[in-house]
Amino acid sequence: MASFKPTKIPIYPKLGEKVTQDTVYWKNYKAPVQIKEFGAVTNIHFSPVAPHNYAVTAFTRIHIYGPFSQEPVKSFTRFKDTAYCGRYRSDGQLLVAGCEDSVVRLFDVSGKVALRMFKGHTKAVHVTDFTSERYHIFTGSDDYTCRLWDIPNATELNTYQEHTDYIRCGVTSKLNRDLFITGSYDHTLKLFDARVDKSVITMDHGQPVESVLLYPSEGLVVSAGGRYVKVWDLLKGGQPLVSLKNHHKTVTSLCLSSNGQRLLSASLDRHVKVYNTTNFRVVHNFDYAASVLSLALAPDDESIIVGMTNGVLSIKHRKSPEESKEVSHQQRRRPSYRVFVKGKNYMPKQDDYLVSKPVREYLTKYDKHLKKFNISKALDSALQAGNRQRKPEVTVAVIKELDRRGTLKNALAGRDEKALSELLHFITKNMVDFRFAPVLVPAANMILDIYRSVIGQSPVVDRQLLYLQDLLQKEINYQQELLDVLGMLDTLFASSVPRKELLCSSSSRTNGLAQGETASTARPELQAT
Repeated sequence: MASFKPTKIPIYPKLGEKVTQDTVYWKNYKAPVQIKEFGAVTNIHFSPVAPHNYAVTAFTRIHIYGPFSQEPVKSFTRFKDTAYCGRYRSDGQLLVAGCEDSVVRLFDVSGKVALRMFKGHTKAVHVTDFTSERYHIFTGSDDYTCRLWDIPNATELNTYQEHTDYIRCGVTSKLNRDLFITGSYDHTLKLFDARVDKSVITMDHGQPVESVLLYPSEGLVVSAGGRYVKVWDLLKGGQPLVSLKNHHKTVTSLCLSSNGQRLLSASLDRHVKVYNTTNFRVVHNFDYAASVLSLALAPDDESIIVGMTNGVLSIKHRKSPEESKEVSHQQRRRPSYRVFVKGKNYMPKQDDYLVSKPVREYLTKYDKHLKKFNISKALDSALQAGNRQRKPEVTVAVIKELDRRGTLKNALAGRDEKALSELLHFITKNMVDFRFAPVLVPAANMILDIYRSVIGQSPVVDRQLLYLQDLLQKEINYQQELLDVLGMLDTLFASSVPRKELLCSSSSRTNGLAQGETASTARPELQAT
């Protein structure tokens, strides 16, 4: 009796990951360095001047880290409550931060004690920034107001109270000292001009605004709130340009790459997405272990710094050209060839006694059922969720084997509503795949023949049959359109082929030309190559 042969699963060519220039660029970072902070990291800001230290705001402290340091080179701890939004001035000499106690503090980077303390807000200050001329400070608070402060005199210059909810983000113009933008939980963004006592442009984001970003040209502004990232045109009075919805949870932070051609967004769904600012498509994605609250890119994209809700600061440094070259040329170490051929070429001698080791055969669940001729159970095993979703080629191979044995019709018959629904779901999902269509199309015809009498008794099965009908009709339409396109291409190719003249001798011409007609007056014969 011949031994049972397991079902042969065909190996289909796999489509590899599409490698683009963005993929190569954004994957060229080392393994992340993780630093544990005292609380959730709410803000990260790089110094504009070399060596580009960055300030990390977490809980009641602001830590200053060097470009490659894993320990803070300086700390500001003179906060009575949670600190917010530590930001550098454009010269890198001063740092401003808000606090839960409503006081705004100004620090000298080389000192420890606050140089100035600005009091006027009545609730927590979540937004701070310097204006472009470096002598004024802009702040936004949970008391619904945003204010301008004078640094030399430590006095308040102006107060704007137009928002109706907390102000949680804002940014000042780097080209105009009088302009700044605020984002609030009242779903609006407002552009203010310090020369006017009220906002000049109002934009409705539709969700509580968590982050605001200005393009380097300052003609466009990007806002993040809810699951949406939106781009607005300030030159057209705040007209919305693009609305992106690529995250599954609230977007918390935004930043631009050094050349301004890539936009990065961080979210509570633990992802950081990179967009092309030309067409705003996602070109890369970073995954993290916890929800992301803050994000920053070093100048020239040398480092990606991410702060998470669990207090972990993740730092990725770009690889040097030498390290990138080593990694690209480094191959995975594999066992040497002699390990595999060891003993294979040994020839037994005359007095040797050969002890054969029995090879145990391991069969999969569906093969065990096939060996016992339980064809329905074999098909049920192949239709389990793991095979049906991740390895459809296994299910197709079992259906093909049953068809080869001539028992496929028996295996498909006698199914209840749930089993038939799972089978139809698998067929409709994979029928249009060119790899599986030769097997699944006959199976679908058998199902229609077997269950023709029960159509109309189950709304679930009826819906799937209607969906299968629509799917086949769309596929037929696609094929027809492809044939039309192929006909057009054939016509174009035929017309673009160069034509060559064939010179025929007068003695061989038998096409009915007059005796006095010369070869130059006759129409030359053409041959299409």
